[in-house]
Amino acid sequence: MFPDIKDLIPQRPPFLFVDKITGLEEKKISTSLTLTGEEDFFKGHFPGNPIMPGVLLQEALFQSGAALMAGKAGAGLGVVTRVQNAKFKNMVHPGDTLEMEVELIDSISNASYMKGSTRVNGKVVLVIEFAVASI
Repeated sequence: MFPDIKDLIPQRPPFLFVDKITGLEEKKISTSLTLTGEEDFFKGHFPGNPIMPGVLLQEALFQSGAALMAGKAGAGLGVVTRVQNAKFKNMVHPGDTLEMEVELIDSISNASYMKGSTRVNGKVVLVIEFAVASI
């Protein structure tokens, strides 16, 4: 059994974009989020063709990365300091389940360098590299 996401990170609805942890290793975490279609962002992005905003897809991976770092030595509040090589490959719609994976690549002082990916039904939606500072 994996820890509850709410025990690891401070975000709460409506700004919590991880439902559960599905895998946890020392340097890798797998998480998921099932979209009901009732989320507020679908109402305006875009009426008649609802799509999850890319910035929120990134945020879901950032929250997954924060959960991976929770409890590690020197971990504090994780603040994203760099985003690079983000590639959006497919759209996310109401009813989709995001399957996310974040891997810790390196740590230097209070900085953690990570890469993440999101899939829906086995298809890649987003790949990204990012850095987080613990403050």
